[in-house]
Amino acid sequence: MNGFRNFYRKLKATLGAPWNVYRKKAPLASFITGRVLTMLVLLFLLGFALFGLMELAPGDIVDQMMTQQLFSSSDGGGDKGGIGGALSGGSASGAGGIGSGGANGAGNNGSQNKNFTDEQMNQLRAELGLDKPFYVQYFKWLNRVIIHHDLGTSLISKAPVSFLIKSRLWNSVLLNLISLVFITIFSFLLGVFFSSKAGTKIDLGATFFALFFHAFPGILLLILFQLFASISGAFPVTAYPDFTFSDAPAKFTFSYMHHIFLPLFASFLGGVGGTMRMIRATMLDQMGMPYIFALRARGISEKRVYLNHAFRNTLNPYITGSANLLAGLFSGSLVLEIIFAYPGIGRLMYEAVLQEDINLVLANSMFISALVLIGMVVSDILLAIVDPRIRYSANS
Repeated sequence: MNGFRNFYRKLKATLGAPWNVYRKKAPLASFITGRVLTMLVLLFLLGFALFGLMELAPGDIVDQMMTQQLFSSSDGGGDKGGIGGALSGGSASGAGGIGSGGANGAGNNGSQNKNFTDEQMNQLRAELGLDKPFYVQYFKWLNRVIIHHDLGTSLISKAPVSFLIKSRLWNSVLLNLISLVFITIFSFLLGVFFSSKAGTKIDLGATFFALFFHAFPGILLLILFQLFASISGAFPVTAYPDFTFSDAPAKFTFSYMHHIFLPLFASFLGGVGGTMRMIRATMLDQMGMPYIFALRARGISEKRVYLNHAFRNTLNPYITGSANLLAGLFSGSLVLEIIFAYPGIGRLMYEAVLQEDINLVLANSMFISALVLIGMVVSDILLAIVDPRIRYSANS
């Protein structure tokens, strides 16, 4: 037993020697490398868990497609694509026979029978790879993404997943960046200002409203704003213009600002309260530190004490707390995009989950998770830049 322990220690020391040298020579770079490797492992485990959870969900994408076919047949519409469209449209294997106009004559009669047999549904599951265990599906997905750089095809719309995400991604990025900039700027301005007015009536009033809007349900605030827009007619009830940027760039810019004002204002009210209170509390804590009294004793102006010394130390908790702020905005905009019909990635994710489109769900989930992990790495790097006391060497 002792011999095995000694062998394990020697092996660990031998394999870890290059990494220890790398850590001593480049502590920050080695920290970033370790975080990136950890991020990749977490993304792998997350994808595995997502495939397992989708497997446990009742039904699958084939059931969703069959339900859509049955609804379309009850409405009297001739679904030309049919469920057979997912089976590569009349391939030599006979997969195209499941849809309307297939070789097996399922769509050749006048009524176009839409009642599919278990054999046909199993054939479609085999064509989509859903008959395999979830871990086999996951490793096939990983092989396609890593080796072929292909996120797959949506099982519902048949469009490439990369195209669907790209078409919605910039809308969400634009909306969330505008919200992030406004929340950050006003949070710092209001937090620093009200910290200098601590204990006054205006400070108590600002704290009350900050707590009120921070605790107020965001979904209810969005619904109230949409109701106000519907009754007053001053703002549109949707958050996106009905024409594209290429049609009229100037007109689209002003129309876009008009459309997103109410949902953006609701997001601002919900987010600025908590951040402002954190900045205010941190400023008050810093103003009671001994170094602040020493600076004042040296005759330093109050403005320099606030902005050059106390304010800089408020950046540390903000950077730490904002590690997942961007990902939180993307996740939080889901409700906004659904209520105000905004074509963003959150709404795309919601529709993919309802339809059990595993390729689209996994790609969206990986994107949000990568944002969280990247935000954590970036926040640690920014902390080392902002605060010289923080070092990532093995000796500190």
